[in-house]
Amino acid sequence: MNVLGIDEAGRGPVIGPLIVAGVIVPEDKNNVLERMGVKDSKRLTATRRKVLSRKLKNMFEWETIEITAADIDNLRANGVNLNDIEKIAMNKVIENLLEKTTYEKIIIDSLDVKPERLEEEVKAIVKDIEVKAEHKADDKYIPVAAASIIAKAERDAIIEELKKEYRKIGDIGSGYPSDPKTKKFLSNYSFNEMPIIVRKSWQTVKNLK
Repeated sequence: MNVLGIDEAGRGPVIGPLIVAGVIVPEDKNNVLERMGVKDSKRLTATRRKVLSRKLKNMFEWETIEITAADIDNLRANGVNLNDIEKIAMNKVIENLLEKTTYEKIIIDSLDVKPERLEEEVKAIVKDIEVKAEHKADDKYIPVAAASIIAKAERDAIIEELKKEYRKIGDIGSGYPSDPKTKKFLSNYSFNEMPIIVRKSWQTVKNLK
């Protein structure tokens, strides 16, 4: 059975994009990936994520959708909440991969507080494909862990490029609101001067008004 694992990276940061990734893993490859060290991306170093992401992309069909900070702000300004923004990207991943190949099951690291509600929403789209949504699925299922690695490695690469681009102003840090480096970087700007890489709809930034 081919299983599509779906996960995201960058849901909470105030800087940079949200990445949603999907990767199709045949069930008989789970043990191989376990031996390779595939696990929840949060339990891996950035270097290890980069190496594993490259290997996974060479081994399997995969898809990523990038939602920029500006996209997030524009959608939220039009009444689309973060969960629905992520669902839009997730549905694109599902549809794009269906155009490339077939799979019989989808496992999602649930973005909804009620995983069963997300399952029903996805089932309405894919019809005959089995759907499972669970919290912390990236720690329980190899295909979702693989998706988490691809998503996080892609966001890591984007953040590294942004660090180079903005290094004359300061270190953007991890992009998370709690990061002292990120806070210091944001303090260089007034609200209206914030660069396009910043999610101005985040409360952290709104507080600077």
